[in-house]
Amino acid sequence: MLARYSRPEMAKIWTDESKYGAWLKVEIAVTNAWAKLGVVPQEDAEKIAKNASFTAERVAEMEEVTHHDVVAFTRTVSESLGEEKKWVHYGLTSTDVVDTAQGYLLKQADQILRQDLEELKETIKQMALKYKNTVMIGRTHGVQAEPMTFGLKMCRWYTEIQRDIERFEHATAGVECGEISGAVGTYANVPPEVEKSVTEELGLNRQPVTSQVLPRDLHAEYIATLGLIATSLEEFATEIRGLQRSEIHEVEEHFNPGQKGSSAMPHKRNPIGSENICGMARVLRGNIVTAYENVALWHERDISHSSAERVILPDSTIGLDYMLHRFNKILSSLDVFPETMKENMNKTYGLIYSQRLLLKLINTGMSREKAYDMVQKLTAKSWNEHVQFRELVDQSEIADILPKAEIDDAFDYSYHLRHLDEIYRQVGIE
Repeated sequence: MLARYSRPEMAKIWTDESKYGAWLKVEIAVTNAWAKLGVVPQEDAEKIAKNASFTAERVAEMEEVTHHDVVAFTRTVSESLGEEKKWVHYGLTSTDVVDTAQGYLLKQADQILRQDLEELKETIKQMALKYKNTVMIGRTHGVQAEPMTFGLKMCRWYTEIQRDIERFEHATAGVECGEISGAVGTYANVPPEVEKSVTEELGLNRQPVTSQVLPRDLHAEYIATLGLIATSLEEFATEIRGLQRSEIHEVEEHFNPGQKGSSAMPHKRNPIGSENICGMARVLRGNIVTAYENVALWHERDISHSSAERVILPDSTIGLDYMLHRFNKILSSLDVFPETMKENMNKTYGLIYSQRLLLKLINTGMSREKAYDMVQKLTAKSWNEHVQFRELVDQSEIADILPKAEIDDAFDYSYHLRHLDEIYRQVGIE
């Protein structure tokens, strides 16, 4: 991932030094497991744990010769050891180390993403509480529909983030796994006890059966979940972009002193952060295709997935971490304009109350068809001639059918907000 879209803590997980460090942890854990079984002398296991080391530079030099990164790594580690080096990688195949270490690295990345998600969830919750009664117009098809509140919009986002977190927890359990099962997954040269010991030491899960690799449907689900979280952020960011349009201007990304919106037009204040989120979501969704294509490998294993995962796993975790952090910052500093929200409700001449009026006519015993046609005729005249809908209603036969108090009630936006408390309870925000 480009440095521009990387945060240091997450990016550090995916460096060569971190990767080789995880490989070494696996190798040491395996040696410890063999020592518990009495295969490796305890003294040798302790020497390996204490003295085994590497440099990424030396691994790179060795790989120029071996053209095999794991062999280059194990030989580099062996250079730091004495006779006990014979136990390094004992009974293992490359993917035993690589997949287990990858699960270990993903567990670290997931912890950062988990914290990001919880922080964003809390920000959305606070926005929901703050703007619970901030009335605004709800829109369908981009057109004004009926009154709602900005807090209610936040409630919907809150429940979506909750679902994202639930999906995330399920998916992470699948990739935070280790496997030490040998060349084709039979445990022929390394018994299940070693795998159990290693995964326990590293805090990883196990799969009931593997081949030489962990099943890649697990990783496909994981990348798809990250892509879906990114898509949620895109949905939220798209809403901010829409509401920041000059013709609406109900919210605005906070514009700092000295910030510039355009190299040409000094007046511009653009929703660049939200646009950035939308662009990054496209990248993460693109990685889903690669992850799905990684599932089908030849027989017990090939490495067609390996090169792709070197790109999509770091890029997806780093990218989503950046997106979550940036969107949380956008939302927590968002400028919200309640008065503009109220003003915008009046831009359609009161037509937003047409359904309420329709229902009141039906309640008098009038057929739905007759009531609908009666109201729609007036809404068309109001919109076409830029006349207040209420004025036309008062001058129509509706005024003879409904008492003034009933018509007043039909044009009261508070009616539309009467279930807010119940919705908030359902959402779990009190």
